[in-house]
Amino acid sequence: MATDVKPTRKNLMAIEDRIELSERGHDTLEQKRDGLIMEFMDILDQAQDVRSGLSEDYEDAQEAIDIARAMDGDLEVRGAAAALETHPEITLQSHNIMGVVVPQIESSKVKKDLGERGYGVMGTSARIDEAADAYEDLIESIILAAEVETAMKKMLHEIETTKRRVNALEFKLLPELKENQEYIEQKLEEQEREEIFRMKKIKDKKEEDEREARETAETEANERPEGEVAVTSD
Repeated sequence: MATDVKPTRKNLMAIEDRIELSERGHDTLEQKRDGLIMEFMDILDQAQDVRSGLSEDYEDAQEAIDIARAMDGDLEVRGAAAALETHPEITLQSHNIMGVVVPQIESSKVKKDLGERGYGVMGTSARIDEAADAYEDLIESIILAAEVETAMKKMLHEIETTKRRVNALEFKLLPELKENQEYIEQKLEEQEREEIFRMKKIKDKKEEDEREARETAETEANERPEGEVAVTSD
């Protein structure tokens, strides 16, 4: 409340400094919010493409494995899968987007040549090879989707946080500071008017006293008999 602020010039200067600082912070946060939204829209477009690609890769992988199981048998497919000796490796790094740290996932040993899958090339059919290819593509899509989705969630969280800060400055702190500023200015103006009025009264009273003193002196001079000299004591 403005009435809780002591109306002094020192407090007025402090509030004016806070208003200036808050307005600069508000402008900076607005720019950050707008920049984050633009970056988020770019990531959102990328996420939509990734989701579409992930859905297609999943359908392709399911179709390929269903064909392999139907034609070669579930035991043959499981045997080929169990022969795998090297597994995908994931390296998690990060990069900064306008102050937001988002993950950057690097993968290796996902895509493999026929000789790297562990099963005998002559002992399996092309259908199992195609299923393996499809699932390797699916794994790469899943890794990319995880990176993009996580970045999107982090960006969205930062946008919401920044928006709350902007709103807090715009609709709460700045109005309260400006209300306090107006209150102090009004009180100081009232004090200044009262001081001017008081000084005017003092001046008028002094002039009146001087006038009365002159009138008294003139009256006494007029009432003194001719030839009488006023005696003053040292």
